[in-house]
Amino acid sequence: MRMVEIIRKKRSGAELSSEEIRFVVEGVVSGAIPDYQTSAWLMAVCFAGMSDRETAELTLAMADSGDRVDLSAIRGVKVDKHSTGGVGDKTTLILGPMVAACGVPVAKMSGRGLGHTGGTIDKLEAIPGFRTELDRERFFAQVNEIGVSVIGQSGNIAPADKKLYALRDVTGTVESIPLIASSVMSKKIAAGADAILLDVKFGSGAFMKTPEDARALARAMVAIGREVGRRTVAAITDMDQPLGRAVGNALEVREAIGVLRGEGPDDLRELCLELGGHMLVLGGQAEDAAGARRRLEAALASGAALEKFAALVKAQGGDPAVAERPESLLPQAKLRLPVAAAADGYVHGIDAESVGLAAMRLGAGRAAKDDAIDYAVGVELVRKRGERVRAGDTLAYLHAQEDGATAGEAARLLAAAYRIGGEAPEKRPLIYEIIS
Repeated sequence: MRMVEIIRKKRSGAELSSEEIRFVVEGVVSGAIPDYQTSAWLMAVCFAGMSDRETAELTLAMADSGDRVDLSAIRGVKVDKHSTGGVGDKTTLILGPMVAACGVPVAKMSGRGLGHTGGTIDKLEAIPGFRTELDRERFFAQVNEIGVSVIGQSGNIAPADKKLYALRDVTGTVESIPLIASSVMSKKIAAGADAILLDVKFGSGAFMKTPEDARALARAMVAIGREVGRRTVAAITDMDQPLGRAVGNALEVREAIGVLRGEGPDDLRELCLELGGHMLVLGGQAEDAAGARRRLEAALASGAALEKFAALVKAQGGDPAVAERPESLLPQAKLRLPVAAAADGYVHGIDAESVGLAAMRLGAGRAAKDDAIDYAVGVELVRKRGERVRAGDTLAYLHAQEDGATAGEAARLLAAAYRIGGEAPEKRPLIYEIIS
């Protein structure tokens, strides 16, 4: 095969064969195909698209380009959950213990944050002593013992995706639905789950900006799951304002613990109950969403979900007392600085990306993957969409280490994130659609 012929074929809109797709992926990983030809092929895919079959073949080839994790040593149906990224998204910290308390094993490999979106591993490492690096044997044993483990992505998982993503980032081909879908699903399939739940977000704080774009991506990923024999469900959810009221690593852990204790923001609790319900159905622990929800609510009310969180923390080296005393055991910033409303009215919206960038300015996120982060700092939202405010009321607090130029810049970003209007806005659904 010749790469130039494959580029021409895809540019013309024709379908590539399985052998041609494998040839491309293997050549990218080995270095046999130069970057300029790979870039041309990516642009051809971006313009011409891919069929469901082609996208599934690309996904499997990328998954096969490195290690495939075999989870058969873990008892039960393993359900993986993936979010396409957002601001204040700490659902894994709640879903893992809550779902495990209802009998579905959670063997989760998560990533770190980059830019304005947070990462589950960073949040867990805000708990003093918590270890996110476990060898495979200990990882499997822990899930069999207590039902849940969350670790950092390790090993040689989907190396083709890493190489292709680096080129997509600099060639203007990031937005291609088949390329996004295969990137996400190749890692999920390589991670070994029996079933996959996807939280596909849209809005100012998400990669997909509109419900239509999110729906297209969700459908593409569910189609891949169908083609490769993995039960897959996608929820399309709103990220036009941050999820919950806390943005920043330790702050988000504290809020997640609040939900597990039967407290916490309504939107965060509701999303976790919805996503968790689908995980229980996929895992064979409930027949339908209504029954799943009742089981999850019972796990929260009885304290079983909180106990499972404490067991997770203890098993991975942290102090399980954090489940009862997060305010004294989690890192705290030195200052809590208010950001005030400039006018009377109602909150019409909060630009999630700006809130994430404000937290990042304080040190809660990283601009480059090797940047150090401050677990204590972040943003606490006092007012959210639909709530009434008067001029001078506190909209949010900055949790900062010093009141200087950096905090001032974060405060300006945060104040500008709020849109205040004279009339109460219409309510918007948190969950727009379920695709299965």
